Amino acid sequence: MRVIRKYANRRLYDTEQSRYVTLEDLRGLILDEVPFRVEDAKSGEDLTRTILLSIIIEQEQADGDAQVFSNDLLAQFIRVYDMAQPLPLSRYLEQGTKLMLEQQQRMQDQWQQAIRHTPMEFMRELAEENMKFWQKTINQADSPDDDKGSGKP
Repeated sequence: MRVIRKYANRRLYDTEQSRYVTLEDLRGLILDEVPFRVEDAKSGEDLTRTILLSIIIEQEQADGDAQVFSNDLLAQFIRVYDMAQPLPLSRYLEQGTKLMLEQQQRMQDQWQQAIRHTPMEFMRELAEENMKFWQKTINQADSPDDDKGSGKP
């Protein structure tokens, strides 16, 4: 795993490449699926989540037409944190996003190849996969000994 050190002057240093990097450089690592960890240069504290959030904020501000998080959605996230028992939102978001990306890739792959089924059959299969995924996710959320979905950071 690549280690990125964050210094007090807010600069990020890639220890593998021995150079300073920007949030855009880290975004490139994410797109290339290169695992990394951002740590405070002094304390060694893991700052990865904070940096990832900074990348999202930068992306949201850079392209006003491609915003993912509306004001209403962000307000709802804040309300989730204030709940006595927060929802297992993290797992749902992770799983839902993973499903969406997998389906997008699958659709791109199928468009590149000859479609072997009629469009209606393809949509039916996609709907069946969605139902199976959400049933599995709901069943996991109901599992009493699962701490991952506690919703706590």
